[in-house]
Amino acid sequence: MRVLVVSAPMTGHVLPMVPLAVALRDAGHDVLVASAADGLPGPDVGLPVRDVAPRFAFGPIARSLLLRHPLLARAELAGTAGTRGAARLFGRVNDQLADGLVALARQWRPDLVVHEPLAVAGALAAARVGVPAVRQENSLFDGRELVRATTERLGGALARHGLSAVPSPAAAIAVAPPSVLTQQGWPMRYAAHGGAGELPDWLREPGDRSRILVSRSTVAGPGAAGPMRAVVAAAQRVDADFVLVRPEPRLARAGLPRNVRTVGWIPLGTALTAGAALVHHGGAGSVYAALAAGAPQLATVGPGDRRHNAELVAARGAGLAAPVRAVTAALLTRLVTDGALASAAREVAGEMATMPAPAELVPRLEALV
Repeated sequence: MRVLVVSAPMTGHVLPMVPLAVALRDAGHDVLVASAADGLPGPDVGLPVRDVAPRFAFGPIARSLLLRHPLLARAELAGTAGTRGAARLFGRVNDQLADGLVALARQWRPDLVVHEPLAVAGALAAARVGVPAVRQENSLFDGRELVRATTERLGGALARHGLSAVPSPAAAIAVAPPSVLTQQGWPMRYAAHGGAGELPDWLREPGDRSRILVSRSTVAGPGAAGPMRAVVAAAQRVDADFVLVRPEPRLARAGLPRNVRTVGWIPLGTALTAGAALVHHGGAGSVYAALAAGAPQLATVGPGDRRHNAELVAARGAGLAAPVRAVTAALLTRLVTDGALASAAREVAGEMATMPAPAELVPRLEALV
């Protein structure tokens, strides 16, 4: 069968969709990944891709939203807007993706469309060519709410394509461990493509003392740098080794403490399984990577979904949530010495390990067609 995989145009949104797409390809199906440029995986994945909105630019849409809705913008930057900001933002994003996706679906004729919650244009395209759509979760929200909120702000795309609403999916795929969040759908073990980077040999095994990886967002904008500078400022007072993953060039060139090293793109999940903890900006991909590896994490609260994600981790006991200004040597020390955090993180990892692998869902998807 032919499967069209649709993501919002952001790196962190498409990478969690790659393992299932690869499983479908490996089962002998034709798979095509469609989005705007920033939502397409690189050539190392080995999947054909299609840019359906060559002129798409995320920045102007986000800036327009902030300027036109200052109160909502303030709540979004504080991480307290819930789905309201995402609805307006991704409603406009999907409005720009819709025409290209419908044209592609008519030309390529997929048998099935798999889309993430913030890529409802994929469901719209599936409806226009009369094929089933499957919603694949990739966040720490209930995807049904994200789809509902985004569809309400979809603009003229529905009317342009003769629809009054986006139909309900034929199925949904849930990736969150139930003890952290209940999502509706077939359970599937969370996985994400780790990017094209190689893992250095010195990161493949545990070090002589505690190791803390520090990552940042793949999306430019407020809070993108995350907690890196705060960690560097406190690092020399912590009995641990730190590894900055993809630091900003200016920070990488600065004089760093002796217990701080830097790396580029690496498969984060693999590095975490070597016994590291993770400090990050609160993005869903980073949260899931640490949970799957059984690694304690410090998620800093921030704009968009980052406060929500961090608070879920803290509520489960598998990590800490704190604003960047509260990242201190004492907090970093607790991250690698608190046995309760490590125990809860291992419990969640065990829970996720029992969920079906992406390849195990292929027969269920085949049965929809």
